[in-house]
Amino acid sequence: MNLQEIKQSRTCFMGKEIEFYEEIDSTNIRAKNWSKEGAIEGSLVIAEKQNAGRGRMGKQWDSPKGEGIWMSLIVKPVMSIEKIPQLTILAGLSMCYSIRQATGLDIYIKWPNDLVVNNKKVCGILCEMVKVKDELVVVVGIGVNVNSKKFPDDLSHATSLYLEGKKLFSRESIIESFLRRFEENYKIYIETGSLMNFIEDYKNYCINLNKQVKIIEGQQEFIGFVRDIDQEARLIVEKEDGSLISILSGDVSVRGLYGYV
Repeated sequence: MNLQEIKQSRTCFMGKEIEFYEEIDSTNIRAKNWSKEGAIEGSLVIAEKQNAGRGRMGKQWDSPKGEGIWMSLIVKPVMSIEKIPQLTILAGLSMCYSIRQATGLDIYIKWPNDLVVNNKKVCGILCEMVKVKDELVVVVGIGVNVNSKKFPDDLSHATSLYLEGKKLFSRESIIESFLRRFEENYKIYIETGSLMNFIEDYKNYCINLNKQVKIIEGQQEFIGFVRDIDQEARLIVEKEDGSLISILSGDVSVRGLYGYV
């Protein structure tokens, strides 16, 4: 099977319309443009290779041909703009389940948008908002290092499912599993308007919980300890002076991960 043969019959709307590219600048860019052209909710862009893939904070995402999952999903949630980061939480949890099921590897979530295995990054998620007339559209971009056999020296924090599992894995199976799981979770989330049904599971897989972290927000940074994750998926961090603050966004580094020691 190849990526052009993704089965679309097992979901109600996620992945019902798919655009496939052998090579593209960025699936997120194409998905945003497709949204403006009238793409229906659940439309999916998949590429074998990206030339301008990127993650949060504008960081480049290496997307070599045939080795990973480079895709962007279009959703149209009726929600406030402030809640858009919660879709990152939902997508991360859904992909965490899917990869665990497909590989048997102990995949964990680094809040808010990375999946890690053996303390190395294997997946990143980037949600971007698009305004199409009066409609709110969110593009959920996902990159998974599936069968990559090596990485550049400057990506020492990166790994792949192949390197960790010592065998090749089916990208198609992971995508199909994710579409089913995310659709199920998305329906519940939209119906309830809340992450309350997912927070406990998220805590179980979140590697930041009960860890010392370095919080970077703009030009400010400080060391703290993650005491909890609330119902809005915010980190509850205890600062060195004992005060508690909630973190909704920002670049969060976990002690012992990605070179931060």
